[in-house]
Amino acid sequence: MSQTSSARIPVYFVPGLAASPDIFEHISLPEDRFECRYLEWFQPEPGMTLGQYAARMARQVTHSAPVLIGVSFGGMLVQEMAEFVQPRQVIIISSIKCRQEMPRRLLLARVTRFHKLLPTSLVNQVEVLARFAFGDPVKKRVHLYQRYLAMRDPAYLDWAIDRIVNWERETPLRGLVHVHGDRDSVFPFAYIGPCIPVPGGTHTMIIHRFRWFNEHLPAIILQDRSSI
Repeated sequence: MSQTSSARIPVYFVPGLAASPDIFEHISLPEDRFECRYLEWFQPEPGMTLGQYAARMARQVTHSAPVLIGVSFGGMLVQEMAEFVQPRQVIIISSIKCRQEMPRRLLLARVTRFHKLLPTSLVNQVEVLARFAFGDPVKKRVHLYQRYLAMRDPAYLDWAIDRIVNWERETPLRGLVHVHGDRDSVFPFAYIGPCIPVPGGTHTMIIHRFRWFNEHLPAIILQDRSSI
């Protein structure tokens, strides 16, 4: 892995389920302090575990001691990637730290395997995919989903939903930083443990509350919580 040029901190962003890195297009960190990179989802091999997927994604991290930032399902993935890249810091946004923070409907799906019946073959209908990926009311934001949702292959979506429902992490990653909106409809705030709360933040706050992140994310990375 390469060293960070000019002592800048390398920051790798992973988007949420099926999303493209464009969800970070309005996130701006000071260029003299941070070097930002963006990772994209790729098609998993049949039967690939989340750990195996994380190992392959980690090959795209070319700096030592990076900061890993993941949104939603991407937050789950960066926690698994931490085993392979020895990060300086792991930050998750609109995500969960362990199975105990899963909403009850996902725990029920794990037992009943109801998620196997979801019509993921209809992913080219953006309204269906939006429900899986974002959980927000669809009609008002279809144009956003059409822009930001990149992975529409049913095989990917089946794989991703199954890996979410069957995530095995029991204990939060040590030192993990969790940023979560108190109006998140996908991972309700009531089930979330210690975190940095974002008042009024929804599951899509990385897009709609980007000014909050531009103001606070540098301090979060540098561990200066006094300014948050």
